[in-house]
Amino acid sequence: MGRLVPAVTRALDILELFLDGDGTLSAPDIVRRLQLPRTTVHELVTTLAARQYIVQVSGQPGRYRLGVRPYQLGSRYAEQLDLAAEGQHVARSVAETCDETVHVAILEGTDVIYIAKVDSTHAVRMVSAAGRRLPAHCTSVGKMLLASLPEHELTARIPDDADLLAMTPNSITDPDALRQALTGIRARGIAVERQESNPDVSCVAAPVRDRTGRVVAALSISVPMIRWSDDRRIELEQLAAKGAAELSERLGHRSVA
Repeated sequence: MGRLVPAVTRALDILELFLDGDGTLSAPDIVRRLQLPRTTVHELVTTLAARQYIVQVSGQPGRYRLGVRPYQLGSRYAEQLDLAAEGQHVARSVAETCDETVHVAILEGTDVIYIAKVDSTHAVRMVSAAGRRLPAHCTSVGKMLLASLPEHELTARIPDDADLLAMTPNSITDPDALRQALTGIRARGIAVERQESNPDVSCVAAPVRDRTGRVVAALSISVPMIRWSDDRRIELEQLAAKGAAELSERLGHRSVA
């Protein structure tokens, strides 16, 4: 592996500074934050400005903001993203950590469709397949996705008089009860399904966001009841949230600390 080029590293360090604060910087700001010589910063800023990576802020001489080039590069990156492929990669990593079945799913109408899946290696495990469709209200991924919808869109998909299918005795079949459950999911940022789609399995799920912050998918971990407990649930909730955050980052989302 080749060595890192110091000048390129410093230029990238400068660009990444614009991710914080109000998105504008002066040369003295850069000198102070990166502890670089003033002449070095001046040369790097001049070069970045000449290539349209940064531009001067109108009406504020000496201050810079990001230019059009980073936007163009980010847009090209977004065009090349494949949610299913990225989801499969992250699902594999999560499954290797917990050795349980991991899914990534999207919402279509009132159903979820699994677009990525990695199996547990345990003899007793959830059996499913990518491409499978299930009622959203019966699954952790589906409830997570429904909870992320604006109220008017949720009502359009699941009106007050909706007839919700029961897959198990634990399935939520009353729209009012579903809305109460979704309110709790919004507050926690995690969805839990306890034997609602399969009497032998419980699941946890977390939201996946794209670069605009919109929830576009959910990542879940499914566990047979023989390995389910409150302690295990808490552990898997944290892992699902971490995996969903990683997938979101791969899709261009940047969380705000």
